[in-house]
Amino acid sequence: MRSRHILIDTDTASDDAVALIMALRNKEVTVAAITVVAGNVGVDQATRNALYTTELCGSDVPVFRGADKPLSRSLEIADWFHGSDGLGDHGYMPTRREAERDHAVSAILKIIATRPGIEIITLGSLTNLALALREKPSLVADVSRCVVMGGAPCCEGNVTPAAEFNIWVDPEAARIVFHSGLPIEMIGWQLSRGSAVFDTLDIAKLKRFGSPLADFTISANRVAIEANKIQTGQIGIALPDPVAMGILLRPGLCLESGDHYVDIETASELTRGMTVVDRLNVAHDPRNCIVWSETLKREARIKICWKLDVERWKALVMEALR
Repeated sequence: MRSRHILIDTDTASDDAVALIMALRNKEVTVAAITVVAGNVGVDQATRNALYTTELCGSDVPVFRGADKPLSRSLEIADWFHGSDGLGDHGYMPTRREAERDHAVSAILKIIATRPGIEIITLGSLTNLALALREKPSLVADVSRCVVMGGAPCCEGNVTPAAEFNIWVDPEAARIVFHSGLPIEMIGWQLSRGSAVFDTLDIAKLKRFGSPLADFTISANRVAIEANKIQTGQIGIALPDPVAMGILLRPGLCLESGDHYVDIETASELTRGMTVVDRLNVAHDPRNCIVWSETLKREARIKICWKLDVERWKALVMEALR
């Protein structure tokens, strides 16, 4: 019985595609729509990638093209990590599906209005959601969960020493979303490191499946495997978006979490997009309260996942790719 409805906002590249597969093949949720934003690749390419992935899953979920650039900055993509097409440069193209005519922001507003209690997961920059909030701030009342793959709450970033890519691409949008009062669950990129990387043994297991979805996962992440090795020294597939999707689908995969004030750096180029976490609860102190005033006046803390059940999460990913 599919009683849960989810909306996925994505800048579809190699790990996003795996997350989409997890959602589309899960029998416990209904994907109301996929909305697409510029980030890992340009919005047109990201839309094609989303359409291709839905075709691969035999799904007719509507796909909506959204913002083609950040709110106030030039778009900077991650082709160095995912390949120029976002899917490892294999030339994957949808053959029968096209995007819907409506813009993603309009779709977000309509879907939330008609499905109160919907769960949202963002896998890319937060531009589409920020634009929707600008148009209708009250939409937060109809969202039961908002799982955000983004941020580096306790460590270095993956695009700068300070920031994770999804937040860094459009920090102004991220700040709007984090200040909105949405029930945000922040899934930082650090959860996809270490033992969560799909290593050579995991990849060998995927190859033994011999399924189109497993083969696609390996090939689409070909460029990402090399980039991850250069960036972190680890050999394997890092899957931050599937970590977030896993926690959306199975909240119990988050073994430790905490509620904290979080703000986003938008002014400094050195720390642009940094997710600043009040982990010690000192934002109210006199030395901090003026700087943190915009965050404090909303009294909205962000739930941050600190620990992932890696074994059960990997099993969930494997199940989706068989």
